[in-house]
Amino acid sequence: MSTPDLNLLITLDALLAEGSVARAAQRLRLSPSAMSRALARLRETTGDPLLVRAGRGLVPTPRALELRERVSQLVQDAEALLRPSETLNLKQLVRTFRLRTSDGFVENFGPALIARISQVAPGVRLHFVQKLNKDSAPLRDASVDLETGVVGELTSPELRTRALFRDRFIGVVRMGHALSQGEITPTRYASGLHVLVSRRDLIEGPLDDALKPLGLEQQIVTIVGGFAAALALARATDLIATVPERHTGNLRAGMHSFSLPLATPEIRVAMLWHPRMDADPAHRWLRGCIHDVCAEQLGESSTGAKAAED
Repeated sequence: MSTPDLNLLITLDALLAEGSVARAAQRLRLSPSAMSRALARLRETTGDPLLVRAGRGLVPTPRALELRERVSQLVQDAEALLRPSETLNLKQLVRTFRLRTSDGFVENFGPALIARISQVAPGVRLHFVQKLNKDSAPLRDASVDLETGVVGELTSPELRTRALFRDRFIGVVRMGHALSQGEITPTRYASGLHVLVSRRDLIEGPLDDALKPLGLEQQIVTIVGGFAAALALARATDLIATVPERHTGNLRAGMHSFSLPLATPEIRVAMLWHPRMDADPAHRWLRGCIHDVCAEQLGESSTGAKAAED
């Protein structure tokens, strides 16, 4: 069965509304002959004359009268779908956004983000989903609306990204730990017992490349899947946790943090989303909220946040 030409709905709507081939042609900016050919196609497609001559004019058939209101509504609905989005009414917006985030994001930025959204869009709900890996499938299949993380080699090139902030790795130990006092040298740092954060079953830490030229390596005692777990272990033992500074601010409360005695690569934390959400007004508003909250929580100006994005 061949696919019907949906453009004929617009032609039929004009013909039934005007009751005249000439006026319908004028309405759609077509020639009378083109409209006559379109009417012939409509008659063939529907199996009904639709408009028949009565004196010097045309009158609709019973089938045409039956179709008139339905066709008019279909055309109006289609035009509404294709019309640019109307201004977003945040007070009336009712929607749940699923955000896939790593350990620390909710603890550090969640309260301020929820407060901002609740104030201007009380009908919006945030559903935070734990990010267990870097697989982009949840964004592609729309099981999540947006995620935060580090853009890297495993990030799908089809995704859209916007930088949120720069971060760096630091060392964290419990209060009273040997490394909470004195100068931290590469040897002192490496010789301690470490807890490694790895979501991909890696057995090397983020500083191994910097330690190897010095003939050093971390003594990894245990491996966990997130920063919160690593810091919980470090808080209760003599283990050393190496974690992103800004991403774990609240999680490190009451612990001793120190700069690493090695040059480490900078981390760029970003938002990631699928291109189909680019033009969605509500999604665009949410992205702006997340960007602004991160900048405010970290004490960055709009200019500084833009610079980080560039």
